[in-house]
Amino acid sequence: MSIELRRKLILGGIILFCICFVGKMIWDRGTRRGIPGIPEPVQEEEEGSVEKEVDGYKVDISYNYSYDIKALVVHTKNYSGFGLGDKLSPKDVALAWADVAEYNDRVNFHWKQSGRWCYWSVDPDDEYIGYVGENEDVSRESSNNHLIPADEMVKKDIKKIRRGDYIRIKGYLAHVNAENSDGDTFYWDSSESRDDGGDGACELIYVTDVEWLN
Repeated sequence: MSIELRRKLILGGIILFCICFVGKMIWDRGTRRGIPGIPEPVQEEEEGSVEKEVDGYKVDISYNYSYDIKALVVHTKNYSGFGLGDKLSPKDVALAWADVAEYNDRVNFHWKQSGRWCYWSVDPDDEYIGYVGENEDVSRESSNNHLIPADEMVKKDIKKIRRGDYIRIKGYLAHVNAENSDGDTFYWDSSESRDDGGDGACELIYVTDVEWLN
């Protein structure tokens, strides 16, 4: 490889990096929204169940509560592994409401999703963090949500959800009990409270409708 060609490749790499970096900055700025007045999710007692055949498993999806949430999407994560969990719920969305949604454009939240968890942090000197309260207040007004589409149409809608969207999701807080012909079992339970945290605090939603509010 000639010196001239090496220089061109290095220069091309630098230009590509700059384009990606600037593009990410524009994307972050365009999707970091703040929306005031979003109410808390509505959870009401309602029992029922649905059976599905997924990836060789007989899947029983039961629920004790309907769930209706309006929220700002602060992060999303697609999952496309080979396990039953990823096939049932190919996408997680991190949602915020109340003060967390209102000040999301001013508090420099760093949202991240990995391994079916959602993490957040802020810069130590963030001057706006006081508007959303303490850590437990942020946890109470945001959630990580595993979305199980009720049908193919809902699945297509879930795939369209992006960070910065203001959406309404309707469905049920689900409890999954599955077994295949080899006797392998799979269990997955939803949180039924906004006040919990850590392992088991995510909402597992059997989604029947997705609506974009603006």
